[in-house]
Formats: sequence, C-alpha cells, structure tokens
Amino acid sequence: MSESLRSASSDSSSLPSDVPHVFVTVGSTRFDALVQKALSSPVLDILRAKGYRSLDVQCGNSSFDSAAFHQSAPDHWHRSDRGLDINVWRFKPSLKNDYDRANLIISHAGSGTIIDVLRLGKPLIVVPNPTLLDNHQKELADALAGLGHLRSSTVADLPQAIEKLDPAKLVRFPQFDGSRFRELLDEEMGYVDVDLDHKSKNGARR
Repeated sequence: MSESLRSASSDSSSLPSDVPHVFVTVGSTRFDALVQKALSSPVLDILRAKGYRSLDVQCGNSSFDSAAFHQSAPDHWHRSDRGLDINVWRFKPSLKNDYDRANLIISHAGSGTIIDVLRLGKPLIVVPNPTLLDNHQKELADALAGLGHLRSSTVADLPQAIEKLDPAKLVRFPQFDGSRFRELLDEEMGYVDVDLDHKSKNGARR
C-alpha cells in the first residue's frame, strides 16, 4: 500500500495546522526527478504565488540536494525558502496525518496512494514515474484524470499543473466500490465498453 513502513520524526512541522500546506509523496519508491522538481525554484515560486506557505516532501529512497537543508534528524531535513516552510523526510509508519493536513497532494502514481487520497477528497496531482519499464502508472493516472478526479502531469510540467489546477473543478471521487472502480477504469482506458447503468456490480475485470 501507499503508507511507508519505516519511521521518521513524528512531526515534520511546528506551523499551525491551518497554514496552507502541500504534501509530496513518493511512497517507498525512488523517484529522484519528482523530489528534485518539487524542491526546485519554479515549483516553489508557483506554490508561493498560489498561497501555500508550507511544503512537506516524503522522499523515500530518492536523492536530493540535502546540503541546502538543515538536518534536524537522521532522515529529516528542513529549510525556509521563498516564504515556504519546507521539510523533507524519508519514511513514517503512516501518512494519514500528512494526507489529512494537506490542502494539495502531489504524488507518484501508485494505485494505493491514489485511492487513499481520492477517498479523502483532497486535490491531487499525480506524476507517473517514466523510468518504470511497464508503466501502467501512467495509464491509471490518465484514466482518473479523464474522469476528472485528479490532474496528471509529467515531471517537467509540474509547475504548470500546479498553476492550472482548480480544486473546485475536480470531480468528487464516489463512495468506494471496488468492482465499480474497475469498471470505470476499464471503460476510460478502453479495455471494454461498459454500460454502468446495467452491468452487475460483481462484474469481473477484463
């Protein structure tokens, strides 16, 4: 699933909980390009311009320029930049509190993470990892973006995706039904032509 299994500092920020906040997560994977892009000047500038004041990056095993940060714990780094309070850390036993706190979540395209976030009704930008050999992640992200539930972006286009995202225009993810969810994805991804009004809830995936 999407929640990391190693521990880190329990509180990544001492700011009030109502400060506009962005959370970036790569789960247990290594996704250097996304972590580095999330910490880049273009992304920080647009986050500030959009009114965000706090950024947490769960970097997993990814590499980034830690020399630009103050290391406050073995796997926890902090700095202030462009009016943003920025924390980077590797793993926690659970990401639930981070999801709950965030006003915007930027994520790798792991299916567990996507479902967790959409069920919370949080604005979500998904960035598939282009280095994966069998990149079903992009198909999943594009399918859900096509249904209006999230925005899909490449690493390079992340600043533009943040700028253009309008949470009010996102389609609320329906109450979770595993079989219906598979049907929606199959239809959107072109696997089958599904009549959602007449197909049985227990239909098997093709």
